[in-house]
Amino acid sequence: MISGTWFEFYHHSQVEGTYYNPDCRGFSQEQWREKLTEIRDLGMEYVVLMCASLRYADRGESYFPGGPYPFPEDMACKDPMEVLFGQCDRLGLKIFVSCGFYGDWTHARDNMVDPQVRHRAFRAMEDLLALYGRHPSFYGWYLPDEIGIDGYFPEFFINYVNAYRAKARSLDPGKKLLIAPYGVRKAAADEVYSRQLARLDCDYIAYQDGVGILNGGVQEAAEAFRRLRLAHDRAGGPALWADLELFRFEGAAYRSPLLPADPDRVAAQVTALIPYVDKILVYEYQGMVNRRGTGALCGRKAAEASYALWDRLHELNFRAL
Repeated sequence: MISGTWFEFYHHSQVEGTYYNPDCRGFSQEQWREKLTEIRDLGMEYVVLMCASLRYADRGESYFPGGPYPFPEDMACKDPMEVLFGQCDRLGLKIFVSCGFYGDWTHARDNMVDPQVRHRAFRAMEDLLALYGRHPSFYGWYLPDEIGIDGYFPEFFINYVNAYRAKARSLDPGKKLLIAPYGVRKAAADEVYSRQLARLDCDYIAYQDGVGILNGGVQEAAEAFRRLRLAHDRAGGPALWADLELFRFEGAAYRSPLLPADPDRVAAQVTALIPYVDKILVYEYQGMVNRRGTGALCGRKAAEASYALWDRLHELNFRAL
């Protein structure tokens, strides 16, 4: 049912990560390994690393040796990327490695077109593959600088995706490429849209379902994915995946902390999307979900809600709907 999750060493939006970023900063190697084991134990297969480096307006941080920014001094685990790859190797998980956020993450369009950002990103891709390419869990790349769909994809976005795919193919032609745009309800999903899909050189598009952002609209999301199924079939690809939002906002969208969604809402999301998509990934496990009794509690304010969401996700993945 649910095949994977996004994953972060630190949530890029500090206000959204209010209740779990401190836990992420304090996790030991053993706690990161336990958190990844929880993900595997829910029957998931994919881990999508949101950022290997993270750039804010005035500073940046990298989580691998030789990255373009300093390693965060207050992070308890001093080699989180090696821990991630080593544990995913042991658990049989597949990682999509981020190759974005090499400019200020709040300026996604600029990051797609700025040649300096692209230079940093391409250099980081080379370094990441040199450091971690030996790991069987290194499955592919993910572009986290996301675009909103307004009827169609803007031309600069298609060029951006295809340029990164060309770079990835030059480094290792076997690595897959994942993107996750938002604005699914606005997608035209007509023949013109299908022709754009045919030009996008990526393997998987995991559209954000938007239910967490809007805190509702499950049926509207299902209708959007129904139309997208037809568009993707006409185009002959890329594979149609869903990025199912596990969260709700405590207050105003984007300006308040994230909290776990109601488990019944999540079950409704899964039920609504399954007929139309090839895979469902969730955004995101950490901070929103915890197994009861975990030694790697992430998001203490919402612990009870996160336990309830674990129970429902386990039910969805291991019992018939």
